Amino acid sequence: MGSQARAAQVEEVIRRLEAHYVFPDVAAKLAEVLRARLGEGTYADLGDADFATAVTADLQSVNDDKHLRLRHHAGPVAEDGDAEHASEDFRQTAELENFGIASARRLPGNVGYVDTTLLYPLDLAAAAVSAAMTLVAPADALLLDVRRNRGGTPDTSAFLQSYLVDERTHYLDIYEREGDLVTQMWTLPYVPGPKFGGTKPIWVLTGPATFSGGEDLAFSLQRQGRAKTVGESTRGGAHPREQYKVDIYLDVTVSIARSYDPKSGENWEGIGVRPDIPVAADKAFDTAYELALRHVLELGDAGPRRVVADEARAALDEL
Repeated sequence: MGSQARAAQVEEVIRRLEAHYVFPDVAAKLAEVLRARLGEGTYADLGDADFATAVTADLQSVNDDKHLRLRHHAGPVAEDGDAEHASEDFRQTAELENFGIASARRLPGNVGYVDTTLLYPLDLAAAAVSAAMTLVAPADALLLDVRRNRGGTPDTSAFLQSYLVDERTHYLDIYEREGDLVTQMWTLPYVPGPKFGGTKPIWVLTGPATFSGGEDLAFSLQRQGRAKTVGESTRGGAHPREQYKVDIYLDVTVSIARSYDPKSGENWEGIGVRPDIPVAADKAFDTAYELALRHVLELGDAGPRRVVADEARAALDEL
């Protein structure tokens, strides 16, 4: 790759930052960093993949925004914005990942368990999320696992959370630089199928791989007092992002907004969601399941509950 072509790519990254990054003052600092590195010849002898890695490190060097990335792709990149999500490859990937629902089941003791890996766009994921939440609706307690959840869309987070409350809830605000807009995130007034509801206990399982949309779920449910988080602090990315084409095989993801708690103004950017019950991530399931089973036993064993109570005792013995 010639020096002029590399310089043009760097300038295109800078142009996207200056036009779209949610913090214009940080964008200006990043422009200085990238131009200095370009002038030093840091990128001169790098192949495209290594160039993307180096620029990503420099993009994250000012404020450690993990949503800022230059990405190298094996094939031509999509155009800006939602084109990636509209592509047939993306839809097939979503389907093969079961639209982000890795598992949904009833555990012994009438404890529900939902394991999410990504909050895919709602037009793709709604049926899978609804099926998962319908399955666990009768449970006495719920484990919501976001330890492998690497992000996703705010609308799908709102949809899933709507199954976990009894009334519409204002749980998050999102500030967008473009238009100087604040969007209030509320749970929905209606969802298909029965709800788990707003009174039964929930434990959200977290870990260092939990990112972005997965953190939205953990943070929002924690801040509402609707759930306890169990595990390790999450990765720390609270900025919704868009992708912009840089060259044929390169695009840059830029944070165009910031999410925050409407009451405190706080978010999880850079610090992650701190667990209410800190344990190693690989111990989070057992820890939360034990708490859920003890709650089930507190509900008694009279009448039809006898079978559930027996299940809960046996499960506790195995933990």
